[in-house]
Amino acid sequence: MIHELLLALSGYPGTIFTWNKRTGLQVSQDLPFLHPNYIRFTEFIELHTGHVHQQEHHTNQPNQTGLHGIYLRAFCTGLDSILQPYRQALLDLEQEFLGDPHLTISHVNYKLDQFQLLFPSVMVVVETIKSQKIHGCQILETVILAVCHGVMYKQLAAWMLHGLLLDQSEEFFVKQGPRLGGLSGKQLRELQDLRLIEEENMLAPSLQQFSLRTEMLPSYIPIRVAEKILFVGESVQMFENHNHSQSPSRAGSILKHQEDLFAAGLHRLKQQPLFSLVDFENLIDHIRSTVAEHLWTLMVEESDLLEQLKIIKDFYLLGRGELYQVFIDLAQHMLKTPPTAVTEHDVNVAFQQAAHKVLLDDDNLLPLLHLTVDYQGKDSKEATGPRDSATPPQDTSPREVPPTGWAALGLIYKVQWPLHILFTPAILEKYNVVFRYLLSVRRVQSQLQHCWALQMQRKHLKSNQTTAVKWRLRNHMAFLIDNLQYYLQVDVLESQFSQLLQIINSTRDFESIRLAHDHFLSNLLAQSFILLKPVFHCLNEILELCQSFCSLVSQSVASLDERGSAQLDILVKGFRRQSSLLFKNPLQSGGTLGR
Repeated sequence: MIHELLLALSGYPGTIFTWNKRTGLQVSQDLPFLHPNYIRFTEFIELHTGHVHQQEHHTNQPNQTGLHGIYLRAFCTGLDSILQPYRQALLDLEQEFLGDPHLTISHVNYKLDQFQLLFPSVMVVVETIKSQKIHGCQILETVILAVCHGVMYKQLAAWMLHGLLLDQSEEFFVKQGPRLGGLSGKQLRELQDLRLIEEENMLAPSLQQFSLRTEMLPSYIPIRVAEKILFVGESVQMFENHNHSQSPSRAGSILKHQEDLFAAGLHRLKQQPLFSLVDFENLIDHIRSTVAEHLWTLMVEESDLLEQLKIIKDFYLLGRGELYQVFIDLAQHMLKTPPTAVTEHDVNVAFQQAAHKVLLDDDNLLPLLHLTVDYQGKDSKEATGPRDSATPPQDTSPREVPPTGWAALGLIYKVQWPLHILFTPAILEKYNVVFRYLLSVRRVQSQLQHCWALQMQRKHLKSNQTTAVKWRLRNHMAFLIDNLQYYLQVDVLESQFSQLLQIINSTRDFESIRLAHDHFLSNLLAQSFILLKPVFHCLNEILELCQSFCSLVSQSVASLDERGSAQLDILVKGFRRQSSLLFKNPLQSGGTLGR
């Protein structure tokens, strides 16, 4: 009987001690301490690893739980190591009974008493994993085993030191896929809370390769630490992928050849029996600061980030106002109608001519700039997204005919490595939104100035009441547009750009630069009213009214006829109504446009 008991305790039931899938191990009432947990443990281990210490009748059972992955196998390894003292105790008992056949079952009870508390507790963990189908790093949340953390440290080493994401079963808290770019999570939540976002695709995910799988992040690892891990791995991979094609001055390691040192640090953490967040975060911070400083050197010193930002400001934010003034005059006739297949070529010729006229003949810069025009039938792969001269991208078909070439205009800047990690396609598209808006304001201002020139030419002609109304409306329109232009260029663009440069010059950390740039761009979108739906709607209406007025004036050399006078009356009333809405809007900061 003793040998039957020992065999049953080892997971091999017999005639006295039998195994039943429904009721478990059937034992004598004299052995109340015995539970079928060991057999369940070994079944669980075999099911998910394929190698345990039990009889053949359990070996071919299919995996019915759907659980899988390297973290689960690591847990099974840890579980098996926990059972090793139990197996050794059974061997010791067998030797004791062979030496003294008069020992009683109570001696077995005494020797195995230590497992009466351990096994039920471990079984709770196993059942939790099975019932909740806990996967990957989530297992670390259920049971903090050094053996499971060993898997995480291996994945961390591959990701942070070599840029490799070794995660076939989607268990790690870093994943391949997009994340939200441009606005920080906090800024986005603030904008959403204020209900200021007009179009969801204005804040479309940037084309980042990797992001966090937050549901896999253990609660004892803060999100700030996970973001640092994500940043390091992305940076290392970017650098490794491009390192072979770079010049010798850029060759080398983004980790400053400290891979072995960091690998040793991760190995030491792996060997710790208990997870220490302080030690873990200190090492992550050390690696992150090394990468961030190296990227700062690449960006600011070797790639001349300040000069690149000046280029962005000059061309996307219309810093070179004289260039765009000439361009507007040259391209007006070709962009006032719906675009065709040759429009893009023609506007780029006009852009080059404008650059030559204002003595902008930079042979290295101009080839990196290219104006795009979306039109019906254009290959969607070539298009950079829906265009609108004054509004965010709309969810319209890319094959829909734009009303004018201005509405389909965009600007592409070929960003050089490694600046592409700061100026992503999504970031440049947000700049394009601002570009089209600023260009529309500049065009309307130019048209109103042209109307003023016509007024001066015609001032000798006999005037009437309608003429007075016409030129009074032009004055009111010019006053508003001139103040809007000044506000956008001085109070918003110059002010925000100055703050951005101050931050860049006061840090040696790339992440600080990226956050400052994101903040700069989000402030441009918000303070330019692009994200302020009521204000932006009023401004769009006003710009359209101004364009309609300029068309009316340009087409009427002499005094307005009856039809023209009626149209003028509609424009006066519409401008008065929209202006009133604009200045009374509670979201509009008082006095910014009406100085």
